Amino acid sequence: MLLAALTMNELLPMIAFLLCMGIAWFLMSSFSKSTNQAEERLARLGRPKSYHDLENPASGDKNDSENRFSSLKEKISKLGSAMQPQSELEKNNLKVTLANAGFRSDNAPKVYYGIRMASFLFFTGVACAYAFPTAGLSLEAMQWVIVGAGIGLYVPSIVLGQLKKGRQKEIFLSLPDALDLMVVCVESGLGLDAAMRKVTEEMGEHAKVIVEEFSLANMQLQMGRPRREVLHDLGVRTGVDDMRSLAAILIQADRFGSSIGHALRVQSDSMRIKRRQIAEEKAQKTAVQLIFPLVLFIFPAIFVVLCGPAAIQIQKGLLKGGG
Repeated sequence: MLLAALTMNELLPMIAFLLCMGIAWFLMSSFSKSTNQAEERLARLGRPKSYHDLENPASGDKNDSENRFSSLKEKISKLGSAMQPQSELEKNNLKVTLANAGFRSDNAPKVYYGIRMASFLFFTGVACAYAFPTAGLSLEAMQWVIVGAGIGLYVPSIVLGQLKKGRQKEIFLSLPDALDLMVVCVESGLGLDAAMRKVTEEMGEHAKVIVEEFSLANMQLQMGRPRREVLHDLGVRTGVDDMRSLAAILIQADRFGSSIGHALRVQSDSMRIKRRQIAEEKAQKTAVQLIFPLVLFIFPAIFVVLCGPAAIQIQKGLLKGGG
């Protein structure tokens, strides 16, 4: 009887509130641990991993925090498992994109889709909480919900694209300096592996991204991977065209036995020419890009300052003549 007495406008806020609470409960239940801390302490005391765990409870708390974060990542991965692509091509493209943005873990695609699903549910819930109480069950409310769902679905992709672009830009700007240092090291008698290690030592403060990539390449070389595969993975992992061309040149030089120092110097010179051409291109575009601010903002102000007093005098003369 009470529900029958309520109107639709009074029921809509309750429905939106229950929907938001359901989404929040689902997310919290998905991310929460299945067992509490008391049960975990009893299990650890009943079957300790080592005597060190009993003597140092802080290490157990540290392991608890690590397990909590790992379980959170697993829950996020399970949350996004429904959105993962089925074809191998799409999976490989996503892995390459995540690697270009700096996420090289095997679970990175699952975590990404989990974040995307969580963003979709959050923005959809916010849109429902805003649209239904204000517009009711109408077409306008459904449009708001669709817009919120679309925003939640594509915001992680936009953020990932911006991270990828910023990382590639940093690599592109720091690569010529790294090449110059490698040229000096190779021409002074060091090998390519030692030259890459020298780059990681000297440029660790101001070029952290490219140093990270070179450090990973050095670690792969020390583990026994072929140099050809390491250089190819370096070019694909960074996603920068200049790094891909550098990897191709070094692979060819290693295959045919040509001078690596000469190849590095040629690549360094070509990269500097390319950077100078990009700067000249931006300088030439400046005149065209200034047209719109000039026409929209500067020219109207100049027109008012120059023609305003004359227009006032003409208006006064016309009023006097008419009077």
